[in-house]
Amino acid sequence: MKINKIYLIFAIAALTMSSCQTFQELETNPNVPASSPANLVFNGILNSMTERPWGKDTRWNQFYTINYNYYGNNEYDWTTSGTYFDALKNVVKMEEEAKKSTGKDLNPYAALGKFFKAYFFVWMTQRLGDLPMNEALKGTENTSPKYNTQKEIYVQALKWLDESNDDLTKLIAAGDISLQGDIYLSNNLRAWQKVVNTFKLRVLVSLSKKESDAELNIKGKFAEVINNPAKYPIMTGMADNMAYKYNATYNKYPINPDNFGFDATRQQMSTTNIDLLKATQDPRLFYIAEPAEAQLKKGLTQTDFAAFVGANPAESLDDMSTKALAGQYSYINRNRYYKNYSPEATIQIGYIEMCFNIAEAANRGWVTANAEDWYTKGIQASQGFFEIKNGENSVVLETRNGANASLASYTIKFNFTDFYAQPSVKYAGNNAKGLEQINNQKYLGFFMNSGMEAFYNWRRTGFPTNFAKGGPGTGNSGVIPRRWLYPNSERIYNETNYKTAVQAQFGKATESINDELWLLK
Repeated sequence: MKINKIYLIFAIAALTMSSCQTFQELETNPNVPASSPANLVFNGILNSMTERPWGKDTRWNQFYTINYNYYGNNEYDWTTSGTYFDALKNVVKMEEEAKKSTGKDLNPYAALGKFFKAYFFVWMTQRLGDLPMNEALKGTENTSPKYNTQKEIYVQALKWLDESNDDLTKLIAAGDISLQGDIYLSNNLRAWQKVVNTFKLRVLVSLSKKESDAELNIKGKFAEVINNPAKYPIMTGMADNMAYKYNATYNKYPINPDNFGFDATRQQMSTTNIDLLKATQDPRLFYIAEPAEAQLKKGLTQTDFAAFVGANPAESLDDMSTKALAGQYSYINRNRYYKNYSPEATIQIGYIEMCFNIAEAANRGWVTANAEDWYTKGIQASQGFFEIKNGENSVVLETRNGANASLASYTIKFNFTDFYAQPSVKYAGNNAKGLEQINNQKYLGFFMNSGMEAFYNWRRTGFPTNFAKGGPGTGNSGVIPRRWLYPNSERIYNETNYKTAVQAQFGKATESINDELWLLK
């Protein structure tokens, strides 16, 4: 009896203790980790921000076209945009975990967290316009955040970038090497600092239509970076690129031997980039494309620039398919892009673009740098990406005669001095023609790199002028759209703030993919 009383006492005590547990404690799964190390979250963020080539984004850049509707089309069939709010929540989590483990507000993850916030908000506002920012990322504390204007987003993004640069300077001076999980830059804070400031130059140039805005102070901020390399280090060569690398094991290049049979004859080059390369007899053409079968049958050689023919993205898909079957178009260089699983890395933020951004700023009078010098550096860096050098260059091309295909290696002689001497290439000076040349070459330098920056740059500048402006093949009633629609979740769960933002930006109750953003006005 005494023993039974003791068991009863223990049972009551146990029941009392369990009743003190909160609902959240009872809900927690003990088999699932409650937190993740900052380096694992960091690694996930890096993977989520990667933009790969040979998809719809690069067709919207008009780098290539598709001729068979089973595999897609060339339409700008834009509806709602994706967002990076989930990634931004991970940035906040990464910062929290880093502070928890280090006990310090200043640490590498927090410094790069500011860069990520700037990067993701800029990415989203380029596509949408005004966004929830100040009141976003608060979870259940605020489920209907108010929108910030696009200008406010850019002001804050530039502030984050400056803070990230300052924090990285302090960490480098202190010898902090605690960063881990980096798939891009081998945990090198100096390399990351160059990326941060190079990205800042991209952001500033994208705001060129607002150069008279005193609060933004675009010209002053750009000059501050260029004139003070000790405080604002930027990339000095291609080795500094933030580039995504591929391998055959678990991370294959988007087009590769596995999908050769499906895609190789369904994709051909676009007139937009092919015609620019042909006009200047640029050897980059031989590395990205193959000669058109119909042109070879006319007697042209594989290394004749006239043998390369792109498809106009504005053509109807039916016409394009018919011409492709007749061998009238240049396919992608199948030997380069389909022969293995890692033909090249994909640049996300890079030196080539930076060179042209500085050249444009000099052309516009923002800085006293030599525009021609940076313009030529950009061209040479882009050609170097394909390992083109002065002297003899070897290129392998696949040519087709009906159902028969063959590979052949050709030697191409190249001299940059002679190439640059062409009136269409040699920099025309700090004038409108020079600005067009810079942006044409910038477009070519973006080939299969940097997400949709080629499109954004055309949308801002109008260059290249041969960018297809719309037709049956591009959809949207023959008009190239200017933006995406807000996610459906905003209409459903944040309706009042969504409607207020649409009215404030576009002066109407409903939004459209053809609406003009503040950024471009």
